[in-house]
Amino acid sequence: MISKQAIAERYKHIQDEICAGLEALDGVSVFEEEVWQRDGGGGGRTRIIQNGDVIEKGGVNFSAVHGQLPEAVKKAFNVDESDFFATGVSIVIHPNNPFVPIIHMNIRYFELNDRIRWFGGGIDLTPHYVQLEDATYFHQQLKHICDEYDPAFYPEFKALADRYFYIKHRQETRGIGGVFYDRLTPDRTTISWDGIFDFSCALGRAFVPIYRELVNRNRHKAYTEANKQWQHLRRGRYVEFNLVYDAGTKFGLETNGRVESILMSLPPQAQWAYDFKAKPGSAEEHTLSLLKQGVDWLAS
Repeated sequence: MISKQAIAERYKHIQDEICAGLEALDGVSVFEEEVWQRDGGGGGRTRIIQNGDVIEKGGVNFSAVHGQLPEAVKKAFNVDESDFFATGVSIVIHPNNPFVPIIHMNIRYFELNDRIRWFGGGIDLTPHYVQLEDATYFHQQLKHICDEYDPAFYPEFKALADRYFYIKHRQETRGIGGVFYDRLTPDRTTISWDGIFDFSCALGRAFVPIYRELVNRNRHKAYTEANKQWQHLRRGRYVEFNLVYDAGTKFGLETNGRVESILMSLPPQAQWAYDFKAKPGSAEEHTLSLLKQGVDWLAS
């Protein structure tokens, strides 16, 4: 199998490719980079883009960290060993236009030893307004990538995304899901370690073309102040999920990660309204009606 150092190096290249693609897509703003070191071992590159034509705030982070797992994480992972290595790329984009969706992607590798190691990641979409043709396109692209490696991937990972990206206290999904996988090893699929790594890279490299298509479909749509207020309410739900449920946020904070990088996923502005009710028959009500698990977006 490819070494952990080689995995980290490939992920760094994918970070470079995605940043270049997003700068070209935005056309105005560029990424600012901060290189950081983790006290316990390793470090990363945090790249933030803000105040662009398309992107209000976005982050494309790379990290490769190592050190001692805290007891709480060892217990959660059900392992006895402490020396870990983890590397990955994490992306969140918050757009200006309410009709352009929020998008998130993460590809990662975790290792304790030759026996305990796995890949994880996924990509999901959080539209402020669910548009069925966009949802179908998004899921078609993900299914195509998955099918190239294992036909069982898309239905399994789509179902995992529906369960994972669920805001339990709101009884609604964060968005329209996507694909999500965790602790993926050759024992759980038909492909090798190298095949799983190639799959993770294929997912990473699909990020820009998929998002470019969705952005260009919607970036010039006119919107009102009411649309912006709704966007801020939906961002509030995004914040709730990331701070209450997101495993990556918890892992980063519990392993003494860099707080600014961990919380770069939060939007620049969000809003909470007491007991908000969407108007009957409105686009907002339509979106809320689709924020549920088990929707077959390919049949839309």
